[in-house]
Amino acid sequence: MNTDSTHPPGRNRRTLVGALTATAVAAVVTLAAAVAVPTLADAATTLKSLADAKGKDIGFALDPNRLSETAYKNIADTEFNLVVAENAMKWDATEPSRGSFNWSGADQVANYATTSGKRLYGHTLVWHSQLPDWVSNLTSATELRTAMVDHINGVAGRYRGRVTAWDVVNEAFNDDGSRRSSVFQQRLGDGYIEEAFRAARAADPTAKLCINDYSTDGINNKSTAIYNLVTDFKARGVPIDCVGFQAHLIVGQVPSNMQQNLQRFADLGVDVRITELDIRMQTPADATKLANQAADYRRVFQACLAVSRCVGVTTWGITDRYSWVPGTFPGQGAALIWDDNYIKKPAYDAVTEALGGTVPSPTTPGPSPTATTPPPPGGCRVSYTPNTWNTGFTTEVVIGNLGSSAINGWTLTFSFTAGQQVTGSWNSTVTQSGAQVSVRNAAWNGTIAPNGTQNFGFQGTHGGTNPTPTSFALNGTACTTG
Repeated sequence: MNTDSTHPPGRNRRTLVGALTATAVAAVVTLAAAVAVPTLADAATTLKSLADAKGKDIGFALDPNRLSETAYKNIADTEFNLVVAENAMKWDATEPSRGSFNWSGADQVANYATTSGKRLYGHTLVWHSQLPDWVSNLTSATELRTAMVDHINGVAGRYRGRVTAWDVVNEAFNDDGSRRSSVFQQRLGDGYIEEAFRAARAADPTAKLCINDYSTDGINNKSTAIYNLVTDFKARGVPIDCVGFQAHLIVGQVPSNMQQNLQRFADLGVDVRITELDIRMQTPADATKLANQAADYRRVFQACLAVSRCVGVTTWGITDRYSWVPGTFPGQGAALIWDDNYIKKPAYDAVTEALGGTVPSPTTPGPSPTATTPPPPGGCRVSYTPNTWNTGFTTEVVIGNLGSSAINGWTLTFSFTAGQQVTGSWNSTVTQSGAQVSVRNAAWNGTIAPNGTQNFGFQGTHGGTNPTPTSFALNGTACTTG
């Protein structure tokens, strides 16, 4: 199984109200003393404005029933330039009985996209889950094929010219790369995916057509099976324009080859998208988990931004309050970038910085260098992981406390050896004098528990080489590396 564990059918049906430990999340994000709901006056610093400046989509999955909630709607209005229906455009919602369409929820989403000036992403035309019983009960291949084409014509045809792209077929493969044994696969065979794409092109010639799946974010058997399908479709002229990577991920498990995976699909001549991003953790959340989650969100956005044909990232919801995760993975959650109380989490700042924005320094200052405690007996370890391109780089750093007592307040020092210059940082304050670099903790991550870790990162420039520093000191005490 890949890093983003499989999720069972019907994962998006839930309506969760306060199932996560909101107090735990709010307590660790102490820099947010009150719920700060964005308004139109904040537009210059929103994710939407940053994504627009880069020509990228920043999207979210919408439950139109939540638009009556002020905090939800304000974030939806100001922070995103693309919207996808969480459930309202799926088969059970749009055609609950054969030939009888219900457009109430889907029209709300489409109309919201129009009135708020957002692009509309279609999800999904053919999927084995959230499928009405009448479809599953069609035993004749001819009848099922007709029903599938009629459904595509009905739904894609209604929103013809309004949808930027459709998830035409969703979750068609198993983790081992074999075809999922859905009713479509059983009755129609391998050809049903091609038939669905051809029908979608006829129903809406201007929409881009995507295949979408989970556990495909890294290079593995499943993503390779889809890669081979796209290769075949492109060779034979079957209409396919894009591939969606759901990215339902777990903190600490973003695939190291995610960018490479996106790039190999882009090299086939299709767009790629992160379509359903959330990064879950064991709850309750704490400062370390939230910092690690922020670093993971940054990695995902950086992977997309590094691939020219990655058109954007969509998060599967806005707030942890309504996330599907806890109902499917008990004991896990806190997967989005706003918490239960609509407070921005560290992940929000990480996404902001990944998109080229700046994050104000915390209003609560971190400990001064004189207030720090040295590493206890047992010492410290530093892991330094650079990601280098052309003349730029980013680096993730993890500091480990190998001792039996806490470190309260930390400053990490090291030296560059090839003229590198730091241009920005996250989860830390970085100062540089010549080759010497000093990194202080942020307000929320100054304590490193015994046998615990804290992480931070920074971005910078180099002159052609970017060697890793060879020695590090934490509060003046040398650390091991690795």
